[in-house]
Amino acid sequence: MTSRAVLRSYFAISGVYTLSASLIWGVNTLFLLAAGLDIFGVFVAGAAFTAGNVLFEIPTGVVADTVGRRASLLCSVAILSVGTLAYVAIPYLAWHPLVLFTLASVFLGLGFSFYSGALEAWLVDALAASGFAGDLDVVFSRGAMVSGAAMLIGTVGGGLLAQLDLGLPFLARSGLLALAFVLALLGMRDLGFAARPLTFGTLRAELATVAEAGIRHGWSQRSLRLLMLASAVQTSFLIWGFYAWQPYFQELLETDAVWFAGVIAAGVALSGMLGNAVVDYVARLCGRRTTLLVWAASIQTLAAIAVGLSPSFPLALISLLVVTSTTGVVGPVRQAYIHRMVPADRRATVVSFDSMVANLGGVGGQAGLGYLAKVRDYTTGYVVGGAVTVLAIPLYLGIRRSREDADRIVGKAGKSSACAAQGLAWVGAVDDKTHTSEAGA
Repeated sequence: MTSRAVLRSYFAISGVYTLSASLIWGVNTLFLLAAGLDIFGVFVAGAAFTAGNVLFEIPTGVVADTVGRRASLLCSVAILSVGTLAYVAIPYLAWHPLVLFTLASVFLGLGFSFYSGALEAWLVDALAASGFAGDLDVVFSRGAMVSGAAMLIGTVGGGLLAQLDLGLPFLARSGLLALAFVLALLGMRDLGFAARPLTFGTLRAELATVAEAGIRHGWSQRSLRLLMLASAVQTSFLIWGFYAWQPYFQELLETDAVWFAGVIAAGVALSGMLGNAVVDYVARLCGRRTTLLVWAASIQTLAAIAVGLSPSFPLALISLLVVTSTTGVVGPVRQAYIHRMVPADRRATVVSFDSMVANLGGVGGQAGLGYLAKVRDYTTGYVVGGAVTVLAIPLYLGIRRSREDADRIVGKAGKSSACAAQGLAWVGAVDDKTHTSEAGA
């Protein structure tokens, strides 16, 4: 299997998977509100989904690191298809909707945890085994652009389908997940990875091994620990902020229309693609990944607060799009940093561990900000949640002070002096001062 074939499979699977998921992103909150939940209940269900991610990250990491990355991905799409159909059925059942949506959300969390890290780890291993010599940053940023395009189509299509019936995007999502299953079954081979058999008898030992590997290869490394903590801080706001804009913008627009949510979600997709493109361009000028992370985090904090303080819909929308564009920068840069730091046979484990830590922040953020939005308003939620994300900046600066080789962007992106000329040298100045004081101590 050639590098080109690996990349084609990666882009195809990632695109279809994202397309299926994005069909409901613009209308999920509106669907749950229409199904009988209040805004706090919506984010209780959301927190349950994120908690499911946390609970199952290590067990599903066992599958990815033993049976194989393809097996993990196939489990993911099968579970998500069933869980999505359950979401559609719940409003027709004569039982407490919050309990049922919470249980279904945990099940969906299981599905997404099977996906977490598996496709990325497969890509990196397969590219290495096929002799790929390019930059991972560029691969991940282009992959994110493919996903962004899929999200653009999915969010608009989901909004139009929801205008007819809020359950239609969920049904279409289940069908696309079946297509993703076929693509993964035919287009993935676990190159550069030696599978091991997994039985119930060995599961306990494997769980302990994976947990230990996640800690030793991930959490115990200072720079990766700081990276995970920064992600937890930002995720504590981002998940809530992404889903809260749907009813918030309905209030600002004074409308009950559903289709507009798909259009706005498409704008979110475009802004994320813009952020991905920034990585591809600026990486040619900047020598360090932490330079991009610090600037993106700073802009993200200011824009998140501005969403809540904006007096009108246009300003709130612009601020939201700035927030989501920064996630398009942070995502691929973080991915490349982690994969440069972790041995090939533990990549899926560490990526899953990283996702678990981030989702812990998401659980608390959704529950806390969801309750705040219920007792106060969405404005307060955006201001408070956005202000909390400022804590990510010193964590990224701490990563820079670790001076890991993974912080340096190799290949075309080796011109750190150009980055300084662009006005980014202040980050290096902070780094140099701290390094000098540490050497003196």
